[in-house]
Amino acid sequence: MRTEVQTFVADGPLPDWDGTEEEIDRRERQLRAISRPVTREEAAALATCFGPDDCYGVAWVLVHLIETAPGPVPPPADPAPGDGDWSEVLQVRWGSETPTA
Repeated sequence: MRTEVQTFVADGPLPDWDGTEEEIDRRERQLRAISRPVTREEAAALATCFGPDDCYGVAWVLVHLIETAPGPVPPPADPAPGDGDWSEVLQVRWGSETPTA
């Protein structure tokens, strides 16, 4: 897994709407530093980083990055609160395909 992805994942879930402007900007910069496409392994790791809301649109940047992986990725085994909604978004956008490991 590339360093940029590891760094983003290590910082945990995206902040919610109460996050500081600096924190939200930093997380968006981290995402934009990850070159596309991502691998299935990277996409699966990134899918664990959704927060409880859309983080002023940053969650959509994360969705679009994950979508560059070659095919659907399995949903996180231990989703954080609110992650379920984003897992559903990804599955719907992939045409409701059943992800395989």
